[in-house]
Amino acid sequence: MALGAFSMSLNVKDLAASIAFYETLGFEVAGDYSDQGWAILRDGSTTLGLFGGHIQTNCLTFNPGWTQDAQPVEGAWEDVRAIQARLKAAGIELTSECDPEREGPAHIALTDPDGNAILIDQHR
Repeated sequence: MALGAFSMSLNVKDLAASIAFYETLGFEVAGDYSDQGWAILRDGSTTLGLFGGHIQTNCLTFNPGWTQDAQPVEGAWEDVRAIQARLKAAGIELTSECDPEREGPAHIALTDPDGNAILIDQHR
């Protein structure tokens, strides 16, 4: 199963303070959407999403169709709807599902056995 680019998404209380903190650790802002309450930071191939209230909890995030360098995957890639069908067929319970009849951007969510949230968020 090709889940795409990986990042960690953090629910933050103060976006500006969190951006400043992670910049001090060596991250650089790759996308500042502070006016919408979120930002993407990178340190090499490590990607961190900061979300001021957009997500309920910190979560592992995968982006089907994207490389770790935030570029579209060339050639074939697995759509989130196919991933959803595969997970459901394996008996994995999803906490959020997407419409299997639609195309384009969509997301699904699940929780691992230890309670860690996982978001599979397709932008293409």
